[in-house]
Amino acid sequence: MGFAFEEGPLLEDEWHNFDALNVPKDHPARDMQDTFFIKDEQGMVLRTHTSPVQIRYMETQMKKGVQPPYRVIVPGKVFRNEATDMTHEAEFFQIEGLAVGEDVTLANLKGTLARFFKELFKGAQVEIRFRPSFFPFTEPSVEVDMRITGESAPAKLRDRWIEMMGAGMVHPQVLKNAGVDPEKYQGFAFGMGLDRLALLRWGIDDVRHMHSADLRFINQF
Repeated sequence: MGFAFEEGPLLEDEWHNFDALNVPKDHPARDMQDTFFIKDEQGMVLRTHTSPVQIRYMETQMKKGVQPPYRVIVPGKVFRNEATDMTHEAEFFQIEGLAVGEDVTLANLKGTLARFFKELFKGAQVEIRFRPSFFPFTEPSVEVDMRITGESAPAKLRDRWIEMMGAGMVHPQVLKNAGVDPEKYQGFAFGMGLDRLALLRWGIDDVRHMHSADLRFINQF
């Protein structure tokens, strides 16, 4: 579908992790309960999402004089200072998507995600729906639900609407912060937990298995 692979540093500065993504100084995500701040590196954090790579990629392209369209996919490890349970880990993986161009719309986002889930759940019929939401770096913002049907769909997921990710149109200020002209270009972005996708795809009941180093689990993959 034309998406290039990108990656970025795990140790990130606050500009790329928060400010450039339109996250206010008083946003709860900056609270010590959610973010790992580096004690001896002022202004540095363990990245809380893969979205900083969006900014770094666009900045790099603009410095090279390369104008949109851009399409990148960013899988990578992220960190949250939170309690561990069956569905949460302090370190986990996300996958981020970004598409920027002159005529990018929410319809393009919906079609991209429908194709993504159809390929992931081979042979199943996939439906996508959007619900209004809020994220500082997208406007409008949506929560994305998926429903899969058909005999090949996993029994636990079949015919159920499941919340999959957050997404939306890239906020004009985010484009501007990265050096892209928001008057000429627009784009969509989405992000979801890869661990969550794996739980659903293979019917795994506890995300902690992913980090257990238990060969009985690992050797299945």
